[in-house]
Amino acid sequence: MEKEICRISISSNWLGDEYTFYEDSTIKRIYDNHSLNSNRVEWLEPKQISKQNKDKLVKGCPDDCKEQIMLILDYP
Repeated sequence: MEKEICRISISSNWLGDEYTFYEDSTIKRIYDNHSLNSNRVEWLEPKQISKQNKDKLVKGCPDDCKEQIMLILDYP
């Protein structure tokens, strides 16, 4: 596994939604569908992430890795 860059949570309620970014540009998402179906894991390509979620990820990203995350997300 590549080195982790950062983790960003974009949870808006009690359901978790966390993205982990790695140096090889892979993205892991851990999220909850509902209380009985939690901690689901999926590996994503940037094109699979909505514009709205990309906005939230960049906004919630630590300043020291924001440029790198924007490159991985192919963010404007």
